[in-house]
Amino acid sequence: MAVRQPRYSKEEFAQRGQAIYDDRVRLLLEADNYGKIVAIDIETGSFEIAEDLLAASKQLSERLPDAQTWFVRIGHSAVDHFGARSLRTKQ
Repeated sequence: MAVRQPRYSKEEFAQRGQAIYDDRVRLLLEADNYGKIVAIDIETGSFEIAEDLLAASKQLSERLPDAQTWFVRIGHSAVDHFGARSLRTKQ
């Protein structure tokens, strides 16, 4: 199996992916799919939605084997978090 190579800089990749999500995908999905993952091909605008990153990726790759995939977690600013969570307590 050949490894897909990025065809865009990190900045352009992110800009294109976020623009497609904001302009085409957000209004279609956001209301009923909070927390799910959207995999978007930044070249065609095609997308797949799933409960997790692996499932969304697999679904899109089956349709578009050469997809340049951008991921978004619906309703969140990031797909995942890294490191320790906040240690502040709720008041």
